[in-house]
Amino acid sequence: MSEQPRQMHLGVLLLAAGNVVSGWRMPEAQAGSQNFPLIQQVANTAERGKLDFIFLADAVNTFAGMHPSMVLRLEPLTLLAALAMSTSRIGLAATASTTYTEPYNLARMLASIDHLSGGRVAWNVVTGAFAEAAANFGTAKHPPHEERYAIAEEFVKVAKGLWDSWEEDSFVMDKASGKYVDADKMHVLNHHGKFFQVKGPLNITRPPQGYPVILQAGASDTGCNFAAAEADVVFVVQQNKDAALAFANRLRGLAEQYGRNPAHLKIMPGICPIVGSTEAEARAKLAELGALVDPVYAMKVLSERTGHDMSVFPLDGPVPELPPSTIMQGHAITLAKTARERNMTVRELRDFVGMSMGHKLICGSPEQIADELEDWFRAGAGDGFNLLPPWFPGGMDDFVDHVVPVLQKRGLFRTEYTGHTLREHLGIPRPDHPAKQRAASATGVSEPVLT
Repeated sequence: MSEQPRQMHLGVLLLAAGNVVSGWRMPEAQAGSQNFPLIQQVANTAERGKLDFIFLADAVNTFAGMHPSMVLRLEPLTLLAALAMSTSRIGLAATASTTYTEPYNLARMLASIDHLSGGRVAWNVVTGAFAEAAANFGTAKHPPHEERYAIAEEFVKVAKGLWDSWEEDSFVMDKASGKYVDADKMHVLNHHGKFFQVKGPLNITRPPQGYPVILQAGASDTGCNFAAAEADVVFVVQQNKDAALAFANRLRGLAEQYGRNPAHLKIMPGICPIVGSTEAEARAKLAELGALVDPVYAMKVLSERTGHDMSVFPLDGPVPELPPSTIMQGHAITLAKTARERNMTVRELRDFVGMSMGHKLICGSPEQIADELEDWFRAGAGDGFNLLPPWFPGGMDDFVDHVVPVLQKRGLFRTEYTGHTLREHLGIPRPDHPAKQRAASATGVSEPVLT
């Protein structure tokens, strides 16, 4: 039996004002992260294109200088539950902070949405980039970087333990005997850790996927180790194919060290596609977007990405060497490297970030964009891509209607969904309940390595 050819995975970051900071200003653009009809339309377009998932970013604070898609927005888990009712196959992913959330509440909400969606939920685990969030939760101080990751590690352990509160066949609902649940198949967590004290059990049956798919975007040494140990999908910020390949191989090697099958860790660089029927048309769209970028706003985005106030440096001077960021380390590392390799001024780096938020910008015809994605994919620099359309709905429509068919024709992307859960879309096995794993071990039946 011939082996199924490897195909890429595609997700979309749904920042509803557009991923380019000026995207919402395009004449045909719609916008607003509280604009549910627009969000619903984009989700349906992604599903029509057979994409793996849509992804909602989030933070638990706001300020006027935030990206326009983030300054005002719906709470993402509530939004996922609503989207579960108007989609049937697309994966549904959202960010939730381990620093400013409680494990029991979050585990319960994610399990609920996984049930409502038939097994399509993913959780983007973040530790909280913005120190300002602490004041919204009665917390005196934002924990330092290493402590935030220690909290996250324990948080995920607790969440998985709560999702295992009930064995798969514990909900019997036997009318003849009057037995509603099998109490012998209920497991009380009784977690007593450094950061959390959680008794359990969770008051919902195990999620359809066993555990929701775990997403992560760590780029520091601590973040990479966390991603390699826990994540199913890793978002990465890379500009250069060789650097992306080296980073991907590093993550795969770390995953093996943690006893995991590296094929079950899906690495997805972010790309911002500007699609035109010809390269000239795409370049014209890019120029139009660039002319609409507010330079003051773009500087705020650059400062956010680097973790330093970049407005204090001369615009036409070189990008200075900066201390390590404690906020968005992946972006900061990549931007510093890009500025160094391209000998960029602060002005040039500001305009670059205003257009792509630090991700790779690909501008051209559908065939040209497909060529570059194929090149990275076949080299192993990624298992797929997280799309950042410049504006909605048009930027998304351009990719689904024109680039996806080229990828499908080349055999690089699915033409139909073959599964129903997000784990099935990604080719990631469903983890068995620990009780089943223990029983298999006791009888000497070997089990597959699970993520």
